[in-house]
Amino acid sequence: MVDQAYALDLIDQLRMTIPEEIKTAKRVNSEVDRLLEQAREEAEQILARAQEQATYLIEERELTRQAEEMSLEIVRQARSEADVVRRGADDYAAEVLSKLEVEVMRTLKSIRLGLDLLDERRAVPAVADDTDGEGALDEYEESAGAEEPISR
Repeated sequence: MVDQAYALDLIDQLRMTIPEEIKTAKRVNSEVDRLLEQAREEAEQILARAQEQATYLIEERELTRQAEEMSLEIVRQARSEADVVRRGADDYAAEVLSKLEVEVMRTLKSIRLGLDLLDERRAVPAVADDTDGEGALDEYEESAGAEEPISR
């Protein structure tokens, strides 16, 4: 058996306490919902910043890669142009040296002919009348006695 007055007193206390507890529970739930929403917003902000940072790093990495590719292309092009210039300079030098060789050979041939001519003139004995047909001495024969003969 339950004391009716005691039970009614408990029910009255519950009627007074339960609405207050319900209000407190609602406040707690509302605070939890607010904190969850705040945490969700912060998480979204952190995620957005992380995505921005990742995008920035990816773009920076791409720019770095493009800059490296560009620098390699510039170096390759510079080497190619240097090879072309070097080949052109080598061709020009070869052409100049070939022309110089021809000129030197021509000059050497002239020198050889001159020496041969001098050798022939020295080999002919001097004649008492060394005139060139007009009664004048040859220019060579006039100065030949003053110079020493060229020996080979």
